[in-house]
Amino acid sequence: MGISGAFNFVEIKTGLTTSGLPTIEQLEGLSEEAYQVVINLLPDDSEYAVHGEAAAVASQGLAYHYIPVDYANPRYQDFTEFVSVMDAHEGERVHVHCAANYRVSVFYALYAHLKGIWDAAQMQKHMHSLMNPADYPPWPEFIEEVLSKGLPGE
Repeated sequence: MGISGAFNFVEIKTGLTTSGLPTIEQLEGLSEEAYQVVINLLPDDSEYAVHGEAAAVASQGLAYHYIPVDYANPRYQDFTEFVSVMDAHEGERVHVHCAANYRVSVFYALYAHLKGIWDAAQMQKHMHSLMNPADYPPWPEFIEEVLSKGLPGE
């Protein structure tokens, strides 16, 4: 089973997918699915972290970016790093994951909105398709902070 079998898998658009926790086998098959980049927002010290993930991805020649986002304390700095990595790999086939696709759904929705890819309604729809941020403090505050600060350097 490929990466599309990962928990809460979503194809955002051609060349960009997101999910919750993939298995090591799904990660090891990414090059066969023509992926070029993996972005992991799940801290390595999480009970859900995939042991050997970085090595499994790198062994296939894929770029691997680790941005450990503390679910209980997401930071604007985490978002700015995410923006930088997403921008650096524009046009490449990218898979972004965390544990349940909650962190990723918020990060990508904010990114797409601030980049002008999605309007506010599309941003909200995507976030709420997987979670209700209001149910998970401090996510509403994080979202407001990112929206008020905007993209890094602006």
